[in-house]
Amino acid sequence: MARLAQTAGLTDVQQEILSTVRDFVDKEIIPVATELEHRDEYPQQIVDGLKELGLFGLMIPEEYGGLGESLLTYALCVEEIARGWMSVSGIINTHFIVAYMLKQHGTQEQKDHFLPRMAAGDIRGAFSMSEPGLGSDVSAITSKAVKDGDEYVLNGQKMWLTNGGTSSLVAVLVRSDEGHPEGTAPHKSMTTFLVEKEPGFGEVRPGLTIPGKIDKMGYKGVDTTELIMDGLRVPAARVLGGVTGRGFYQMMDGVEVGRVNVAARGCGVAQRAFELGVQYAQQRHTFGKPIAQHQAIQFKLAEMATKVEAAHAMMVNAARKKDSGERNDLEAGMAKYLASEYCKEVVEDAFRIHGGYGFSKEYEIERLYREAPMLLIGEGTAEIQKMIIGRRLLEEYRFQG
Repeated sequence: MARLAQTAGLTDVQQEILSTVRDFVDKEIIPVATELEHRDEYPQQIVDGLKELGLFGLMIPEEYGGLGESLLTYALCVEEIARGWMSVSGIINTHFIVAYMLKQHGTQEQKDHFLPRMAAGDIRGAFSMSEPGLGSDVSAITSKAVKDGDEYVLNGQKMWLTNGGTSSLVAVLVRSDEGHPEGTAPHKSMTTFLVEKEPGFGEVRPGLTIPGKIDKMGYKGVDTTELIMDGLRVPAARVLGGVTGRGFYQMMDGVEVGRVNVAARGCGVAQRAFELGVQYAQQRHTFGKPIAQHQAIQFKLAEMATKVEAAHAMMVNAARKKDSGERNDLEAGMAKYLASEYCKEVVEDAFRIHGGYGFSKEYEIERLYREAPMLLIGEGTAEIQKMIIGRRLLEEYRFQG
């Protein structure tokens, strides 16, 4: 086990789970990740392996067939998986956020119906907040649900769905003005709908179209899509929690754990970049000695390792805070912000250590260099994190003059 990014106080069960995942990553993911990524190919074999390990049910309670593990265990598993290939952690993350929202906010019928099959990996989850014109401004969503008897009719266009094609259950946030008089604050007139669909592209059920994969710079393999609702009919029983108007809070609760996940991804990618950099620096010779013996490179390695360690510590702290039942939006925002920024910097330093070879598709660092930027914008941009952090700090340190 490497010296960096260790986590004190883990139980024997947690250590066993992590050891199994790390072994799987080293044997089943790292050897094939770059080739699959260059082909933009969905890693079906890897996903099947994760299903066998029970990772799709990691945080789903045991009564529904899951492992009932903590957010910390989950985040540490994500860190390991992202170290192998960040796209794979994305396939699990959106699934996990939907399962978490169901566990926290779903009706008993919704939990009984979905969670056992989600734990088995037979139902794969995706969630959808963003739209083409709004980015992080969730309060400005225009997709709408109108009640019609025992159903709602949904119309609108959503954007940036990770797992949009491969998923069979999508948690969709839309505006639902029913029961909310004009002038109600935007976030109080939003509802999350649990939309079941067939995996695939095109019209996946009447009124619901997944146009196709968005072609991306990095974060390949996993499908990122749009979602178009045109007269999509959803039963009232599929309103998350059974009551309209609570969607914004439900989604924000999900995104809070999602931010810990993105921090964990940043930690994993940074660790891999450090591993690649420190290995290459000992193999490559210039001026008669390994470049690792040049002070300029040692300084880089020192900075990279310190960033890996700091990001890991903040991520673990944010996960433990949520596990203890406390509000963790400040810690999760800080961890996501720091880990994603440090990840980008560590990856770039590893890229520089590789010199010209870093630019070659033969070397793994080229893939990491294209993947790291996604973490700067996923689950809320760095600027959004800083706004959240700033507001929470002003609440905590209110001037009493």
